[in-house]
Amino acid sequence: MNPFVKIQSLWRNLFRKRRFNMLNATDNSEEWHIHLSPASIFAGLVAFVLLLFILVLSLMAYTPVMEFLPGYRTEADRSRENLVQNIIRLDSMERMMNDMMTYNENIALILEGKTPVVRTLSNSDSTRTGKVLVVPSREDSLLRAQMEGDGPYALSGREGASRRQVREAIELVTPIEGIITDRFDIGEGRFGVRIAAAANDRVTAIDDGTAVMSLWTPETGYMIVLQHAGNLLSVYKHLSQSLVTPGQTIRSGTLIGYNADNTDSGEMPLFEFELWNNGKPVDPEGYIVF
Repeated sequence: MNPFVKIQSLWRNLFRKRRFNMLNATDNSEEWHIHLSPASIFAGLVAFVLLLFILVLSLMAYTPVMEFLPGYRTEADRSRENLVQNIIRLDSMERMMNDMMTYNENIALILEGKTPVVRTLSNSDSTRTGKVLVVPSREDSLLRAQMEGDGPYALSGREGASRRQVREAIELVTPIEGIITDRFDIGEGRFGVRIAAAANDRVTAIDDGTAVMSLWTPETGYMIVLQHAGNLLSVYKHLSQSLVTPGQTIRSGTLIGYNADNTDSGEMPLFEFELWNNGKPVDPEGYIVF
C-alpha cells in the first residue's frame, strides 16, 4: 500500500467518530449512547490534566493547604526564623556601624579640642543621621571660666597645686573600687589608668553629664563616653554591660554599667578609665582619689 494513502487512512480514523452505547441487561434495549473519536478522547484528557494542574497550583498558591503536608510546616517555620534572625543581624550591624562612626567623629573632635556631637537617628528608621551639639550648661561656662582664667582654680598655675584645686572644686566620684595596676603614661600609649576590680562590679559616673557614646568593640568590650562640665570627657572601657544610651543625661554616681567578667583563661579583668580635658588626655589621679 502507498505510504501516503496509509497516512491518510490513519488520519481519517483518528477523527472518525465511534458510537458508545449502554444497553439494558434484561432486554438489550439501548439506554444511553455517545459518539466519540480518538482525537476527542485525547483532547478531553489533555483538558482534564490542564484543569487539574491549574486547580492544584491555585490551592498551593492561595490557600494554606501546604501547611497540612508532613514536613512542610517545619521547613517553613525554619525559613521564617532564619529570615527574622537575618533582619536582627542587619539591624545590629547598622547600629554598630552608626556607633563606630560616632566614635571616630568624636575622637577626631576631641583631639582637635572641639565639642563632641551626639548622633541621633531619625524616627523613620533610616540611616540618615543628624549632628546635635552638646550645648554646655551655665555651670559648664562658669567652671570653664574659673579653669581657663587667672583665678585660684586656673590651669595655668603650678601643676600640683592646680590638680589639688581642681580635685577640690570638681569633687569627682571614683568610677569603680579597685587597685590601680597601670598608671597614666602618654609615652607608653596609656591615656588613662587600668584598675584591677572584681568581675561584674558596679561602674558609676564620676560626675553629672551626658552620654556621648555607648558601643561595643572586640578590643574594649562595652565602652561608654560621658561629657561633663568644663569640656571634660570620661571614658570607661572593658565593661560587660552598658546601661546608658547616647544622649541620655547622667547624674553623678549613677550606675552606668558593669565591669567585665573573668576571661576564658581566668585572668582578672582590667577596667580602663580615661579623662580628656579640652581634647587632651589628663592623668585621672590628678582629678579623682582612687
